[in-house]
Amino acid sequence: MTDWAGAEAPDLDAVENLARAALDGLPPAFAGPARAVQLRVAEFAPDDILDEMGIEDAFDLTGLYDGIPMTEKSVSDPGDRPDVIWLFRRPILDEWAGRGDVTLGDLVAHVLVHELAHHFGWSDADIARIDRWWE
Repeated sequence: MTDWAGAEAPDLDAVENLARAALDGLPPAFAGPARAVQLRVAEFAPDDILDEMGIEDAFDLTGLYDGIPMTEKSVSDPGDRPDVIWLFRRPILDEWAGRGDVTLGDLVAHVLVHELAHHFGWSDADIARIDRWWE
């Protein structure tokens, strides 16, 4: 049984460490290319992103892929804009606490794989082979 009396919420670094562990657990064919995408963890998505996406409640966005999907990349694309996956700590923790039936590591991995799907242009079947979330 966990002693919650002295426990603290996982910080930004802890969430990033969980995401990096999930990257390490990807199949080798995806792990290398996935590491080329920058990973950033923030408390919440910025207001301008939420406004652009039409999201009113910052707790509704757990992750975001910011880049050009590999299936759409072209040699004429500007090279100064990196591909970035954002994970938003507070919405992830809120979902984790609300669900109560998954580990935080599994939830972080799920959000990460979902955002990687945008980068790689994966289908639902591709995601299912990598993320066993729905089993």
